[in-house]
Amino acid sequence: MLAITQYAFGGPEVLEVVEVERPRPGPGEVLIRVAATSVNAADWKVRAGLIQFGDPPLTLGLDVSGVVEELGAGVDRFAIGAPVYGMVFGGANAEYVVAQAHTLAPTPRGVDLVHAAALPTAALTAWQALAALGAGQRVLVHAAAGGVGHLAVQIARYRGAHVIGTARAVNHEYLRGLGADEVIDYTAVDFGAAVRDVDIVLDLVGGAYGSRSVPLLRPDGRLIDTQSSDAEDDPRYERFYVEPSAVSLREITTMVERGHLRATIDQVLPLSDAAKAHELGESGRVRGKVVLVAWDPPA
Repeated sequence: MLAITQYAFGGPEVLEVVEVERPRPGPGEVLIRVAATSVNAADWKVRAGLIQFGDPPLTLGLDVSGVVEELGAGVDRFAIGAPVYGMVFGGANAEYVVAQAHTLAPTPRGVDLVHAAALPTAALTAWQALAALGAGQRVLVHAAAGGVGHLAVQIARYRGAHVIGTARAVNHEYLRGLGADEVIDYTAVDFGAAVRDVDIVLDLVGGAYGSRSVPLLRPDGRLIDTQSSDAEDDPRYERFYVEPSAVSLREITTMVERGHLRATIDQVLPLSDAAKAHELGESGRVRGKVVLVAWDPPA
């Protein structure tokens, strides 16, 4: 089968189209014929060697949508040919990928496989990170127009929160359409002077955004960081790591099917253009997600 593989850490140019052996599912696993995947920040950070994820050769890709091709021993939740989506620990940038059955869910009704591929990692991150958010609370989402951010805005709104987002001015109308109550142009205004008394800050940027965000919290507030920041010593700081979960995916599916959550796709590219997709992701100028469609994908 074809796959996008890297034999060294580096820039997007290290990504190559190669021929590799098709995997076989073990006990509790499912072989998926990949329809599409999408680019997450973790993908290009692993590619560059900024996140430890093993040594090359590596085939990246956390998100997958496709159809069930083969079932491993003990798997009876899915039928051959069933459309599924989920989060895998790498390998989705290929024609086929093996996934643990407990990390997959049927794709939402009425959603094609391209849009389904934009959801898993980003939606799971937003859903799980904001699990404690309640109605009437104030949440600040940094990078609100990005892959995780635009879904976090919708999930926070769905949970009845007052939603504040940081984003460039060009994305303000878009974010208000997703449910943001306030939007701050971080390129023109110091967000630290524009907002106060926040219950939760979802920091999707990291670095110095941590120490700049802590003063905005209420005494019992929480800074939930997905990127690692300079606020680690504050007792309200929480480093968040997403977990693949069919249970969470089914809750996300319900939101999607009821019209409360939708993924924005900035661009759709062929998987052979993975290097270009990584360049777009690293630019920080993507609204929503970049989706990659596999070679000869299932309908």
